[in-house]
Amino acid sequence: MNFPNGFKEKYQHLLGEDAATFFATFDQEAVAAFRTNPLKEAQKVFDDPIPNTPWGHYGKVSGKSIEHATGLVYSQEPAAQIVAQVAQPKPGMKVLDLAAAPGGKTTQLLSYLDNQGLLVSNEIHKGRSKILVENVERFGARNVLVTNESADRLAKVFSGFFDLIVLDAPCSGEGMFRKQPDAMDYWSVEYPRECSLLQREILEDALKMLVQGGSLVYSTCTWAPEENEEIVSWLLENYDLELETIEKINGMAEGIDYPETARMYPHRFKGEGQFVAKFRYLGENRPAKIPSKKDQLSAEQKKWWQEFAKKHLKITLEGVLETFGDELYLVPLGLPDLRKVKIARNGLHLGTFKKNRFEPSFALGLAMKPSEVKETVSITPEDFVHYVAGETVQLKETHPNGWYQVLVEGNGLGFAKVTGQTLKNFYPKGLRFR
Repeated sequence: MNFPNGFKEKYQHLLGEDAATFFATFDQEAVAAFRTNPLKEAQKVFDDPIPNTPWGHYGKVSGKSIEHATGLVYSQEPAAQIVAQVAQPKPGMKVLDLAAAPGGKTTQLLSYLDNQGLLVSNEIHKGRSKILVENVERFGARNVLVTNESADRLAKVFSGFFDLIVLDAPCSGEGMFRKQPDAMDYWSVEYPRECSLLQREILEDALKMLVQGGSLVYSTCTWAPEENEEIVSWLLENYDLELETIEKINGMAEGIDYPETARMYPHRFKGEGQFVAKFRYLGENRPAKIPSKKDQLSAEQKKWWQEFAKKHLKITLEGVLETFGDELYLVPLGLPDLRKVKIARNGLHLGTFKKNRFEPSFALGLAMKPSEVKETVSITPEDFVHYVAGETVQLKETHPNGWYQVLVEGNGLGFAKVTGQTLKNFYPKGLRFR
């Protein structure tokens, strides 16, 4: 691999005797991996598990597979999986994933939260936030708000609010050179220092949103000390923070001068490049005001939703019901006033009110476990190929007309209408593929 000017000299100096082995890994193929989704009811046994991880496996999964379409798996390389594993939120916590797209860390945080508590998943770039929403919905999330904001604007709304903040910061991307060689096009000797200035700005705002005793997990996909250990040093000098020790697994190395932190090098760790540090916040922030909220829908809308829920769902969904036009959302409880926040996903999209009826959303059919739904219909893997292409499916048996959760290999693929033996196609047009 042809490295940008100054890169090889920098890491020759930093790694010393290890440098030759380190550079040799760049001529090897990037390590592919994925995680399974514990929120899905029907699990599957996969080969080659990543040691010391709850859901990780080496290998590739197709974006056109049943496992991907139903949200049972999420592609994410091994080093990136370590960040949320270090964060490891407990169910019920209020968590912020501050730079979340495309959704790898968000979906892994969801795995730990088990649809309990709250996850605010933020992405400042509008286009990337749409991809984030799609991945969150496929994963089956119920307790996620996706925002499209800068950290400083979020800090004005979520002051002293979160138990845990994860910032996988925008960085120079050195750890992705093998996987994404075009990351080398914009690298220079000065670039890591430039990135570190932005990282400090974001961290200043992030710390304003933590509760006392809350945790901050800071990570980058680079090896540059300017963006890693120098940031750790700056944080400890300027803020009331305590550095926590990260367990070193699978070949992770200690950080430079900060053995509590972790580095992942491809010649030691089977994966790409990553740095992670975990802090406990000892300071105190003014807590955000939490207004009391009631369901916000008309009497007629409430009637149509309750009629659908009673007929089709076995559980009561927790949250506040809010309408945006004719769309109904289940918004997580305990949020501050969000009128000044740009939102890409208000919560779980339940469906749409049409004339004298309620139509369930695709997202609801992904979020519900089959055991939580009264009416389901299973299709075969062969039927799946036609269904995701937008075609109707002929069922082997006749069913009463109405809405059903579509199941393939035991997991939901949205809701659809059945008329006799015909399963009408409700797979979203924007997601269809052959």
